[in-house]
Amino acid sequence: MTATDRAKNRVCLWYEGDAEEAANFYASIFPDTRVTDVTRSPADYPDGKAGDVITVEFSVMGIECIGLNGGPAFKHSEAFSFQVETGDQEETDRYWNAIVGNGGAESMCGWCKDKWGLSWQITPRVLGRALGNPDRAAAKRAMEAMMTMRKIDVAAIEAALAGTTA
Repeated sequence: MTATDRAKNRVCLWYEGDAEEAANFYASIFPDTRVTDVTRSPADYPDGKAGDVITVEFSVMGIECIGLNGGPAFKHSEAFSFQVETGDQEETDRYWNAIVGNGGAESMCGWCKDKWGLSWQITPRVLGRALGNPDRAAAKRAMEAMMTMRKIDVAAIEAALAGTTA
């Protein structure tokens, strides 16, 4: 990919030194995700040597990113997350389990963190429809059900919408 081929505006994600590992991990689990370029330092510098990876260009489900191996100065926070919309429980489980099961951590309401501390929202499409349901009582039930979950349970959200239990 040349400089003229890429987007002028990309998401820059700071990593301690493993941006290439992270980008390759994302490419291994998410569709339309790929590593497009790796830039190595042409010379020694205060925190590294010539040949060390300094940036990794990649896309996550079509969103162009650049991973910067900037060292330990800054950490990821929930103020930034990727929100991945899923079609069903199987897809939700696949992404959730890949992130959490490879050194990540569960949080609440469909949020989890990967082993690099980057936050992900694994969000079944039904959840968005449920929370925006014009029947506000049904939406409230879905919201209350979601608030008890870590990984989103599609059947429980559908049952809450219907006013039944899963």
